[in-house]
Amino acid sequence: MDRTVIGEAGRISRPNLPLLLLKARESVIRPFRPIFNRYDLTEQQWRVLRLLADQTEVEQREVAEACQILGPSLAGILARLEEAGLVRRARAKADQRRVFVTLSAKGKRLIAEMAPLVDAEYQRLESALGGELMASLITVLDRLLELPAVTENGEAPT
Repeated sequence: MDRTVIGEAGRISRPNLPLLLLKARESVIRPFRPIFNRYDLTEQQWRVLRLLADQTEVEQREVAEACQILGPSLAGILARLEEAGLVRRARAKADQRRVFVTLSAKGKRLIAEMAPLVDAEYQRLESALGGELMASLITVLDRLLELPAVTENGEAPT
């Protein structure tokens, strides 16, 4: 794919980074989908379960932010996961508006069962990219995520 900067009048002179990132995301997630399907999970449900597997208890609004899921969508996802017995939600005693989410024992067993399959896909990806490129990619993405947000007018917030 040609990534040259064209610079002609009326043309954008940079590669379409958002589109490239979307295509890269699709390329990375595609091999994981059969695993999610095997366990009757959506990608969003997996993101929530994966987050909870790495942390003991997470406030619902933090789950939304960490998993990049809008609040109303997350409410439905958590309801389905709770109905399946994979997560538990509890309101904070001091502030009933705050809801904390944890992985249930059944959810922990599911993660343990899925982990070897997920790890195998990560190993295949790392073999395809090479360990050095994989580490560099993660470093670059982490650095990109650390950049300050840009406002609608293109200026960094002060």
